Amino acid sequence: MQSSEVVIETRSLSKVYRDFWGRQKVRALKALDLEIRRGEIFGLLGPNGSGKTTTVKLVLGLLFPTSGQALVFGRDATDVKKNERIGYLPEESYLYRFLNAEETLEFYGRLFDMPAPLRRQRIADLIEMVGLGWAKRRQLREYSKGMTRRIGLAQALINDPELIVLDEPTTGLDPIGCREMKDLILRLRDEGKTILMCSHLLADVQDVCDRIGILYQGELQELGRVDSLLKVRDTTEIRATGLSEACQAEIRQVIERHGGQVLSIGNPTTTLEELFLHIIRESEAHPGRRVRGGAGNGH
Repeated sequence: MQSSEVVIETRSLSKVYRDFWGRQKVRALKALDLEIRRGEIFGLLGPNGSGKTTTVKLVLGLLFPTSGQALVFGRDATDVKKNERIGYLPEESYLYRFLNAEETLEFYGRLFDMPAPLRRQRIADLIEMVGLGWAKRRQLREYSKGMTRRIGLAQALINDPELIVLDEPTTGLDPIGCREMKDLILRLRDEGKTILMCSHLLADVQDVCDRIGILYQGELQELGRVDSLLKVRDTTEIRATGLSEACQAEIRQVIERHGGQVLSIGNPTTTLEELFLHIIRESEAHPGRRVRGGAGNGH
């Protein structure tokens, strides 16, 4: 269950890439303030060049910030000790093509100094979890992109991490594989894992994420709970069954008087794709706009 414990925190986190002479070339991230809590799935969205990858690399300690700070488990992100508690699935997994699935996970398990009995059990469990039992002894060079994605996820989970960072986790998967991957992500959340997920596939993010942040040109443009952000607040939707044609245009009291049953009354939702495009258009129309105050927590 999601708790109040903050796993990832960024404080005015900024990153400027400079050229050979030290001149500012690209301002990739501008004063990012963000909190991700234990037990939640947080989706980081944005078009190419928006700062998603830079944010992930700063959180993992692969880059140093120009200013500000990133904290993971209360430690500075540059502290390598935190990495024992993190699993990372990059957009392109870098795996040894001439190893099979078992050998691959054996190699990474040894890197974490896992005892042999625990390592063997963990490998068997992960291969079953990602559905590759039938191909566990085939060399990875024979794997499809979707199969490679699955073994990449297993590799990211070999150390039973508390925080899992997923970059485009459904890349290369067919519709069934996508659904299975999303179910795995939800299962990991139910086990108490914290997940930071970057994706261009908005429907996938909408299906699994508790909260999202939308980045554009290095700035956080929107932040909040998915269900709250997608709610159309100026429209009320009534869903009912068993109504006559005359009754459908009436309010709740009339529906009940005609013998119908109100199934729900509330706010309809838009889609994450529509919200995303709206935020980007608004950001282009109003440069410098910042995320609305109070939208971040959704609690």
